Amino acid sequence: MNRREFSQQLCGAALIGAFAKLAIAQQQTRDMSGKQQSASEKPTEIAMFIYPGMTALDLIGLQQVFGYLPGVNVELVAKTTNPVRSDTGISIQPSKTFADCVDPVDVLFVGGGSDGTVALMTDSETLDFLTRRGKTAKLVTSVCTGSMVLGAAGLLRGYKATSHWSVRDLLPQLGAELVVNRVVQDRNRITAGGITAGIDFGLRVAAELRGEDYARFLTLALEYDPQPPFGRGVPEKATPAVEKMSHPAFDPLHAAFRDAALQARKKLVSNPQKGCS
Repeated sequence: MNRREFSQQLCGAALIGAFAKLAIAQQQTRDMSGKQQSASEKPTEIAMFIYPGMTALDLIGLQQVFGYLPGVNVELVAKTTNPVRSDTGISIQPSKTFADCVDPVDVLFVGGGSDGTVALMTDSETLDFLTRRGKTAKLVTSVCTGSMVLGAAGLLRGYKATSHWSVRDLLPQLGAELVVNRVVQDRNRITAGGITAGIDFGLRVAAELRGEDYARFLTLALEYDPQPPFGRGVPEKATPAVEKMSHPAFDPLHAAFRDAALQARKKLVSNPQKGCS
């Protein structure tokens, strides 16, 4: 083994060791929280709603951040305990159903997607669950088009919010005030833009739950230093050629979300108290 190979192995071992110590410390914190739960403090309860056709990255990047928070209990909540297949084919195993999800939760989260997300906007079982938990949650949150589902549940009426750039203009139909930003916080509502914004969003939530210093530590632990090789992925920066390429993919999706938003709006108008907290 030459010196370079030895150095690489040593560096790799050090990195693995650091994360192992972090995991042990987290587990000790969780164990301590469990022992103290009956006497003083309960863990922070985070419910991440998952569903067929969701975008896996909306969940995974964020769950990685939440997984490094001490004193939290993260549950993946779905209608049933059957594995949930994402829009790219990755299957995710729920840990709780609507029926056995803790109530109240500290953080309620909804990720986005395309056709699967559109279907949720008129799914009464899902909207009823989100409305009930959203009324008592300390933080009501979303990434990407998940905010469209929150809006359909009446949980964004009177709040500033954002979504994936392709559908964010529809948020006012659901009673929200559109703000074009990567992460938008208005009181206890935190919404984020599309897909990759999940890590930015997760760090914002981490700061809310455990303070800015811990969020900065997580930023370092995750080596979060994005340097996109082809510039920023926002419509304002897209070239005419790229913008032209986007229309066949996103115009039909926008139409589908628009129709679902119109249906949801009719229900919200007929029930003005739905989702209010």
